[in-house]
Amino acid sequence: MQKTLLLENLDEEDWLGARNFCRMRCMDTVSLETKVENEWIKYIIRTDNITEIWTSGRKCDFQGCDREDLQPLEINGWFWSAVFQKLAPTIERENNDWSYTGGDGVQQPDNRESANGKEENCIAIVNNRYGDGIHWHDEVCATRKPFVCEDSAELLRYARYIRPELNIK
Repeated sequence: MQKTLLLENLDEEDWLGARNFCRMRCMDTVSLETKVENEWIKYIIRTDNITEIWTSGRKCDFQGCDREDLQPLEINGWFWSAVFQKLAPTIERENNDWSYTGGDGVQQPDNRESANGKEENCIAIVNNRYGDGIHWHDEVCATRKPFVCEDSAELLRYARYIRPELNIK
């Protein structure tokens, strides 16, 4: 399925608000399942000089996350929520795009804000904030940021099922 993106306005929402905005349109926040997709989104961010965006990425931090295959969560607990796909372990740098630095000069994810009582459980793509280019950073989910929506096959299927009279293609 070819992806359709919604970029027009670049509203700002917290991570859950961004997801809800997209889902109300049978879309979801962007998941970067391939290197090609990741580079394409980075190209858009660079070209349009966007400072940062939310993705559908997050760390498993809710009931059921105590599974052995997710431990330790900081390494094995990250996933694309829009497509229910687990990310490669964060220490496998060739299979993801985590930044090599952050506010404390530590490679991402670093959960830096936990010192202030805030967990960094969501993935944003940040445009050179730390002189590191455009890469993934773990961020506090309650922070408001621009976001990108993409088609959701699951939500489109559901909408077709409950509202067949709309003839959704």
